[in-house]
Amino acid sequence: MINQQLMGKILSRLPVHGVMSGETQGMAIPVGISNRHVHLSQQDVETLFGKGYQLTPFKDLKQPGQFAAKECVIVVGSKGSISKVRVLGPVRPQSQLEISKADCFALGVKAPVRESGDLVGSGNAVLMGPAGHVELKEQVICAQRHIHMSEIDARMLNVTNGQKVHIKTEGERSLIFDEVVVRVSEKFSLEFHIDTDEANAAGLRNNDSVFIVS
Repeated sequence: MINQQLMGKILSRLPVHGVMSGETQGMAIPVGISNRHVHLSQQDVETLFGKGYQLTPFKDLKQPGQFAAKECVIVVGSKGSISKVRVLGPVRPQSQLEISKADCFALGVKAPVRESGDLVGSGNAVLMGPAGHVELKEQVICAQRHIHMSEIDARMLNVTNGQKVHIKTEGERSLIFDEVVVRVSEKFSLEFHIDTDEANAAGLRNNDSVFIVS
């Protein structure tokens, strides 16, 4: 017998918009739109903000243990700069800047579409903070669209870690995203991550629902 907690989790994720024309209804996956942001190592935190500095949590993110920090930096490329780029915590072993393709054009940065942590041959930029600057060398990417989920979610959706799936959106600008990477961990909460360029193209907002179609 399915326990009540699991049943409640399943029911809470069933879509409420009705069956999509010509397709089997699946479990709704909430959307999380990622604006440009940077993950920092502790060493780079101290270079940018001062020796011994600790990031200050500002807002919890949906992924457990992750937060938007109060701290922001300026990103500088060969053609321009972008200010107030949010730092996300906690600190990581290596710094990584995630921007959109539109940001690449504005900055003059060549950043490939990659999964998080896949940095070899990626882009370069400079971060500026109140206490100093950091040169990012092969540490700038446009994040590959992906879905975070727990092992229970993966079983319910019949997918596995590392699998690539197609995601269908709803609404006036409905479209299908392919090459969406599934990431499975007990540390994850169910969420489809895309950047602002992709969200705008599909007319998506945070917490909208999308569906796996293949």
